[in-house]
Amino acid sequence: MPINVLMPALSPTMEKGNLAKWLKKEGDTVKSGDVLAEIETDKATMEVEAIDEGVLAKIVVPEGTADVPVNDLIALIAGEGEDPKSVSAGAGAGAKAKPAEDRTPGGGTMAYARVDAAPDAAKAEAKPNGATRPQADGRIFASPLARRIAKQEGIDLSRIAGSGPHGRVIERDVRAALAEGGATKAPAPARPAPKEAGEAVPPAAPTATAGALPLGLKAEQVKAMFDKGSYEEIPLDGMRKTIAKRLVESKQTVPHFYLSLDVELDALLALREQVNAGAGQDKDGKPLFKLSVNDFVIKALALALQRVPNANAVWAEDRILKFRHSDVGVAVAVEGGLFTPVIRKAEQKTLSTISAEMKDLAGRARTKKLKPDEYQGGATAVSNLGMYGIKEFGAVINPPHGTILAVGAGEARVVVKNGAPAVVQAMTVTLSCDHRVVDGALGAELLAAFKGLIESPMGMLV
Repeated sequence: MPINVLMPALSPTMEKGNLAKWLKKEGDTVKSGDVLAEIETDKATMEVEAIDEGVLAKIVVPEGTADVPVNDLIALIAGEGEDPKSVSAGAGAGAKAKPAEDRTPGGGTMAYARVDAAPDAAKAEAKPNGATRPQADGRIFASPLARRIAKQEGIDLSRIAGSGPHGRVIERDVRAALAEGGATKAPAPARPAPKEAGEAVPPAAPTATAGALPLGLKAEQVKAMFDKGSYEEIPLDGMRKTIAKRLVESKQTVPHFYLSLDVELDALLALREQVNAGAGQDKDGKPLFKLSVNDFVIKALALALQRVPNANAVWAEDRILKFRHSDVGVAVAVEGGLFTPVIRKAEQKTLSTISAEMKDLAGRARTKKLKPDEYQGGATAVSNLGMYGIKEFGAVINPPHGTILAVGAGEARVVVKNGAPAVVQAMTVTLSCDHRVVDGALGAELLAAFKGLIESPMGMLV
């Protein structure tokens, strides 16, 4: 029977790879440990290594092929006594890996791969009793996952008996050695120094953490990617778990798109200064209110939703809910997460009332004393990072909201007015839209209404 060479999983998250180059050609003799091909991931170029002897009889996937799925057949090796010319991929061209004991956390077989781009990575021969021993050049025959765990735990692989094919050390061997405490700790490897002045130090071997982590990757699998003692573990509280769940839900289920525009603030800032200067005082001599730019933003968004009522809506699975009033949520950062308290019927409230409500809600949000009905519901929200100097960003929609407005910092900008340069105060806002509810033209109409209210703010006082 020919030996299948499969596209390896070079990291726990790898699903596909590019077959960059074959280093052996059909008819070449292959020995255990020979490098057969180079595989490209999104982060590194790595090598496919043979673990059996024979003749490379058939290259199934030619070099230069992109997006080859993990565990797809890429080549066939003719075993001892087998005629290479009689070996054919046949129906096995799309073969997948058979169940194997040594797999990556992502489930891919590592039978023909090592996660190490350096040319002197480990390979070994097997002792008759199955225990692994180093070759003459000091190489060890072990799977990449076993190597990663051994490196993390400081284990000397040469002292572990391998139970995998041809005496290869696999994950369970390292785990067993850890449990028994019988493996000798290995000294941390040092990077070689330059041989001559000006010679570059070879880069560290790439890790197997290419790409974003898929859903469902377990804590122990994530921890295995990092050196022990290099991190602090912070247990999740209920708030962080809820935030994580809702954000994943939002990005997976809500088709976001983003619209950005610049709005000028000169008229708003002048009006704000005038209104704040005219605020009465309480018995302690403090102003009765002090409006912020964010108060104007909340009011402007609420009125814009009344002018563009089709955007004042949320998705409800088999229908759209369109609201009569503008209930606007406002993101408030708290220790360990955030709350989004809602200003109800914001279009009907004065700026001073919105300001007072927002101060009360934000204060109670930070002490986690909000009632559920104070932060649930609403059709939209405002997320303002301008006070942190952020110029522009796209916010994640908070389901079931149909939109969220991300507000950047106000700053002096040079624009052209009447054919001449002029300096204005301006900020960039970005509207994230749920495309199931708000189409591009509708979102643009809502932003235009918002811009008109911000740049002509007197309309918010009547």
